Amino acid sequence: MDNETFIYLLWGGLAIALIVAAITDLKSRHISNWLNLGIAVVAPVFWIASGMTFWPDIVGQIGLAAVTFTIFAGMFAIGAMGGGDVKLLTALAFWIDWLTFLELLLIMSIAGGVLTLLMMISKRIKKTEGPIKVPYGVAIAFSGLWTIWGIVGQSSQTIF
Repeated sequence: MDNETFIYLLWGGLAIALIVAAITDLKSRHISNWLNLGIAVVAPVFWIASGMTFWPDIVGQIGLAAVTFTIFAGMFAIGAMGGGDVKLLTALAFWIDWLTFLELLLIMSIAGGVLTLLMMISKRIKKTEGPIKVPYGVAIAFSGLWTIWGIVGQSSQTIF
């Protein structure tokens, strides 16, 4: 198997993990620590296969993940986000360059807003009590899949 195919398989594995995260978050409002850890642990394999240099590429990815964790752990602390969501987003930060990650955050915010609106409408229709528990992992997974599609699509256009 050539290196390029291996990189596509890694992206495919990440996409599958994101789909699993979205489904489990929808069903149980929980994203497994093992899933998040798996996403993060495979990132160095991706770095090596992609030919990333230690400085500044790999150090940049680690820094992006650290900043992401710090910011979103603060959101967790004020109750604006779940712990699994923070860990999923941090694990994704290991894979995606900072500029593309900013795009991911924008897409995530829009998707999260739409998801919240749909859940508010559903709550009104069903006339249920209590706060809305938004499965934000769905928005994170959607934005991750959107981003992967963009990255892989750009890569395949330069190949063919």
